[in-house]
Amino acid sequence: MSHLSANQPLGTPTWIDLGIPDLDRAMAFYHALFGWEFDIGPAETGHYTTCLLDGKRAAAIMPNPDPAATDFWWNVYLATDDCDATVERVRAAGGTVLSEPMDVMEQGRMAIVKDPVGAQFGLWQGNKHIGAEVVNEPNSFLRNDLVTPDAALARPFYAAVFDFTLDGNPDLPDLDFTFLRRPDGHEIGGIVGEPTATKSSWGTLFQVDDCHAAVERVVAAGGTADAVQEMVYGNTAAITDPFGVTFDIGSPPSA
Repeated sequence: MSHLSANQPLGTPTWIDLGIPDLDRAMAFYHALFGWEFDIGPAETGHYTTCLLDGKRAAAIMPNPDPAATDFWWNVYLATDDCDATVERVRAAGGTVLSEPMDVMEQGRMAIVKDPVGAQFGLWQGNKHIGAEVVNEPNSFLRNDLVTPDAALARPFYAAVFDFTLDGNPDLPDLDFTFLRRPDGHEIGGIVGEPTATKSSWGTLFQVDDCHAAVERVVAAGGTADAVQEMVYGNTAAITDPFGVTFDIGSPPSA
């Protein structure tokens, strides 16, 4: 269990949000799945809605501002203590800046970027809003991994921008997987080399108490789920919400 009250070190996944076409439908689905409550923002913030777990910030959802949008995803923000400097490191390492650094009222400073393989992510320099206040416990996000058909190009980018070390995974020798670790040794996620992937993207894994029970809640709430997979680290399932947003859920190994 992790309750956070301060900004996270450089490169740590610190926040996730989702833009969808129907806020009410999204709140109903994610409440049914994770038990989240919601603090709906005012019109001037685009009704940016904070998802609360036991009163603590876990994520956010909002109506997508583009009425023609058809592709939606959980966007991950990596922490920085200097958004402008990190944006320059993104450029120097071959990334693209989609949204230049900007202040979000007194909440923090953000930018949206793409890595050299086309995966989008955000940067968040927290002020009054540190990012997620609850992580690594049931019904909050547990980890984020980059899935890409070109892991060899992605790896040096993240090492250059965030000072990550790059380590293989001896537990899964048949999988092209690289651990991303901060200089202090903390694992923040990984890079999955998947030759069949049609695009590069950061995924989100939410922790749940029981994967099988969560899959039942997904289906009852109007989503779809693949069969639960049992892995060395625990049980996982790929989920698609009512808007086509994909993410994963995971629970500890079966007894």
